[in-house]
Amino acid sequence: MLAAITVLLVYQLVGESIVVAFRLPIPGPVVGMALLFVSLIVRGSVTKDLASTANGLLRHLSLLFVPAGVGVMAHLNRLASEWLPITVSLVLSTMLTIAVTCRAGPSRPVSDVRLYTARSGIDPPSFS
Repeated sequence: MLAAITVLLVYQLVGESIVVAFRLPIPGPVVGMALLFVSLIVRGSVTKDLASTANGLLRHLSLLFVPAGVGVMAHLNRLASEWLPITVSLVLSTMLTIAVTCRAGPSRPVSDVRLYTARSGIDPPSFS
């Protein structure tokens, strides 16, 4: 488990370093996650330790939103003054996300995902 957390944090650090070095306008952890995704595709599988650690983190994902909630509460005045552009951007980005998901969805049936997870020995994610 410690090795898997180290792998996740190293990818996050590499992503953050790339963002700082190239002054990219996206968060470093997103770049790190993309690099991890690409390396897992190239490798062709996910280790059981990494899958187990990732599933453990996903089970407690709601705790990671606490700092964001505190940040929202700390900036209520700004939210009150800029509610219209925030609302428009949230609605448009949600609509775009739904459209892209609907467009990309049929290309990968659920049976293919279950088959992949069965072959790789990874437990499929539970959404309960």
